[in-house]
Amino acid sequence: MRRIPYSYALASLLVLALVIWLAVGDFQRFQSSPPDVNATERDSTPRVEVITQQSAPYIPNHVLQGQLTAERETLLRANVTGYVAEKPVAQGETVNRGDTLLVLDNDALPQRLQQARDELTLAEAEYAGAQSLRRRELISQPELLRLQSALSASAAQVAQLEKQLSDTRPTAPFEGVLDRVQVELGDLLQPGEEWARLIDDRQLTGTAWVSQQQIGELSVGLPVTARLLNGQSLSGEVSYISSRAEEATRTFYIEITLDNPERQRLAGSSAEFTITLPPRQVHTLSPALFSLNEQGQLAIKHVVENNRVAQTAIELVSADTERAYVTGLPNSVQLITLGAGLVNPGETVTPVSPHTQEGGHAAVD
Repeated sequence: MRRIPYSYALASLLVLALVIWLAVGDFQRFQSSPPDVNATERDSTPRVEVITQQSAPYIPNHVLQGQLTAERETLLRANVTGYVAEKPVAQGETVNRGDTLLVLDNDALPQRLQQARDELTLAEAEYAGAQSLRRRELISQPELLRLQSALSASAAQVAQLEKQLSDTRPTAPFEGVLDRVQVELGDLLQPGEEWARLIDDRQLTGTAWVSQQQIGELSVGLPVTARLLNGQSLSGEVSYISSRAEEATRTFYIEITLDNPERQRLAGSSAEFTITLPPRQVHTLSPALFSLNEQGQLAIKHVVENNRVAQTAIELVSADTERAYVTGLPNSVQLITLGAGLVNPGETVTPVSPHTQEGGHAAVD
């Protein structure tokens, strides 16, 4: 009997094994139970990575650059002509309201004033007597009016001389520090000439300019901290906000009242003002999660009920290069951190927590 070559036998075995494998695979394909449709649908639903976040209180603030001025400051000017006779207060001294700051040569004003007062007394007596005579019709009405006019002229003369005498001894209109005295004994002062400055720096006024985007968040009474160039700080509050922006800069002028109990020499210097705004509930997140909705507003995509995607408009409270503070989202929200760019509002997704990702991460937005 002739033997079958070994190579033919091996080939026959391989063909037989292939036929059996194909028959088994075809049988499995046509088995009676259908595949899991739900599993197939789950596999086709977009997967997004989400984190659940709660809102937290946040105290926003505005930082402005400005300058400090004394709460009250006035230039002292001469009201009458006269030579400087006395300097009762030295430059830099603290004075009270009503203290005499300077004495000018009075040019015999006290004597002239006494004479005018005597003439006024005489005019008053003559007018009183004339009134009595007029009631008895012993003098005419024009004569009574002449005496009344003389009385008024005498009273005006007394008032004028009293004012001139007072102007030769100017007094402090408020408590403060006498600053920059510019006259010496014997100097001649003319009306309107500046001779010193009075400064009340127990309180300081900070002035700054606020942009039209920020002005709506400010109100009178908000607390302010002023940081000085020497590292120290003062506390105060917003005391005035202008009602109209400057046309050139579109910024609003504000004033800040600051306590200066130690009377530090700060008037005229610059400062950095931090205005503390009312606290707000915000979410802290990465600016990379921002998107724009159909209205062109900043928005955030997140997952709501039934695993559907929502896109909610937000308000940016504050931001830096690493994080942003926003309002407008629910207190508890499922933020889409990966895959937001691949899904649309209203679409159903499969939310996955970062620590349960399988087979790598979802696509990055």
